Amino acid sequence: MSRPIESMLIPTDDSEGALAGAKHGIALASRTDADVHVLSVVQVQDSLADSGDIAFAPLEENAEEAVEAIAKLARSYDEELDITTAIRRGTPFQSIREYANRREIDVIAMGTKGRTGLDRFLLGSVTENVLRTARTPVLAVPPNAGVSTIDDMTFERLLLPTDGSDGAAIATEWGIALAACLESMAHTLYSVDTTRLTGTQESGEILDALERRGEEAVERVRERARDDGVSVSGSIATGSPANAILTYATDHDVDLIVMGTHGQTGIGQWFLGSVTENVVRQADTPVFCVPVSANSP
Repeated sequence: MSRPIESMLIPTDDSEGALAGAKHGIALASRTDADVHVLSVVQVQDSLADSGDIAFAPLEENAEEAVEAIAKLARSYDEELDITTAIRRGTPFQSIREYANRREIDVIAMGTKGRTGLDRFLLGSVTENVLRTARTPVLAVPPNAGVSTIDDMTFERLLLPTDGSDGAAIATEWGIALAACLESMAHTLYSVDTTRLTGTQESGEILDALERRGEEAVERVRERARDDGVSVSGSIATGSPANAILTYATDHDVDLIVMGTHGQTGIGQWFLGSVTENVVRQADTPVFCVPVSANSP
């Protein structure tokens, strides 16, 4: 079986949110036999830019302690993991993205809430900027993901939402590759968005067309999964796509949602698809976000 993930980057700011992301990142890296990179970024403020190394020494000591804590956690879980630690100065999301690009990292795993996360509907600013600009998949982990130890984490049920777009197709490739590697059951879901239909005869015709499109999109996922020997169940839902995805994930005890960061409305690297953004903001389940620029697994 090929390895869909060969390297995993785990950024940390020593927050509870970062720890949640690290635990899931370590678990997934162990199960896919991936190398682990742990990175902490010392944010450089303009007022300290010319202060010399002395001004950064305490901050870098804290960063070193943060990365070593995650590295120790990873080694205690799987002593065979190949672990690299690094400290960088700069703007956190830019440093994370640049490190991932230069080291050809396959996946970035991070919590959705950092030190500034205040509310379940607010993404941490670093995570949001990484999601908007990264060229590699990001495993976004909410702080209330439901497990306290790495041993308790499972990837038995994966949800692969689809809207028939190119972005969804790329995410499907990743989802199926992960399901094959992890020997997981895969679910695919298409939601017919009825929120703008008015109930007229014309709306009924539009609904019929959307349902046919959904069935075709789900069947394409099934066909792709069969090629890799992955079992997939398919469903058609109605209503808001984000709500349908969140409800399905809860009702079916999904362990991981795999979806593209840009759907039908994505128009550039600085715009998350609105469905993905709402799912990441509200999910209690980790979301594996795949940008349209990601390489095939």
